[in-house]
Amino acid sequence: MKHNIGLLSLSIAVIILIGGGLRAPITAVSPVLTEIIAALQLNNIEGSLLTSIPLIVFASCSVLVSKIAVRFNIHYSLIFSLILLLAGLYVRVYGNMATLFIGSFLIGLGICIGNVTTPAYIKTFFPDRIGVMTGIFSVGMNFIAALASGLSIGIGEWSEMGWRGSLGIWMFWVLLALLAVVIEAFLGSKNKTEKVHVVRESPQNFNVFRSRQAWYISIFMGIQSLVYYCLVALLPVVLIDYGMAKEQTGIVLLIIQLAMLPVLFISPIIATRLKDQKWMIYGVGVLMFGGITMLMLLKSQFVYTAAVMIGISSGLAFSLSILFFSLKSKTMEGTIKISGKAQSVGYLIAAFGPPIFGLLHDWDVSWQSSFYFLLLMIIIMVFFGREAAKPRFIEEH
Repeated sequence: MKHNIGLLSLSIAVIILIGGGLRAPITAVSPVLTEIIAALQLNNIEGSLLTSIPLIVFASCSVLVSKIAVRFNIHYSLIFSLILLLAGLYVRVYGNMATLFIGSFLIGLGICIGNVTTPAYIKTFFPDRIGVMTGIFSVGMNFIAALASGLSIGIGEWSEMGWRGSLGIWMFWVLLALLAVVIEAFLGSKNKTEKVHVVRESPQNFNVFRSRQAWYISIFMGIQSLVYYCLVALLPVVLIDYGMAKEQTGIVLLIIQLAMLPVLFISPIIATRLKDQKWMIYGVGVLMFGGITMLMLLKSQFVYTAAVMIGISSGLAFSLSILFFSLKSKTMEGTIKISGKAQSVGYLIAAFGPPIFGLLHDWDVSWQSSFYFLLLMIIIMVFFGREAAKPRFIEEH
């Protein structure tokens, strides 16, 4: 689809704004979680629900969302996603435990719809720029998420509203994204409606749960998410046990995030030029396996080198996961279906990671068994990633 410069710029802004809105409302919670627990007198289990509720929604609702989304104009789906997200952000900071959890559910549902439909938006309106736009989307999502985490406490202090200011400020970001989508839909309505109609003419009667290719993509996405969430959740604890100062563990996580950013942009561009992305999958495996092994054997020595290796491999794995939704499907409906399935199965797999990693530490306090678990997961991930990378479509298997 051809864009004029103004509409192209607006569409890129839409992708960045949506990407940022799909992660920042979650990553902004952790730094102020103790403040929320104290203010509303929550116990630790209730506090943990603030981040786990959206993940549960992703795992349980993504398939249902994908079945509904294929029946609607892609812009309507995105607008509904952002309205739910905006409502959830408002309700979450309203002031009591009930609204806190209701808001978290609405946020999870809004993000779930956005997660499923944004790859289809990119495929539909940028069929010749899938790699570039997927890279922009991935960078926007992760960069804004990192900022939300790093600035959360400072925003609360600056706004003089505490945790409510830290979490509530993202309403302005989501509102901006909503306005951008509405304006873009209005300005490009005739051209884009025609395009969507053409794409929808392709029959999509296949069952995505019977597609081997779809299963390969889903499991690959799930395991790479599992490894990432294990490290984000528990690596600081591991490093403190290794004798590193608490402040330095934050720097390690920052390095991982920064190392991801350039890879998130470059790798989809490279991947779209390859018929088979097997060497990129092998690269993920080697770097991730090497980084985890360094942490396991050398502990806090060369920890920053290990962080760079983990960041690069995690960025590459995440961007390939998202790209496979568009690259391995023939139509927008196919993209929505695999996006829904992969995120449902993937987040379900990922949810088991941190608890298993922690339970293994209870059994083996040296963390060795926990890291062996991750190494095994990486080997399995490479196998399924290799199959997912093969030049075939989900509709064919």
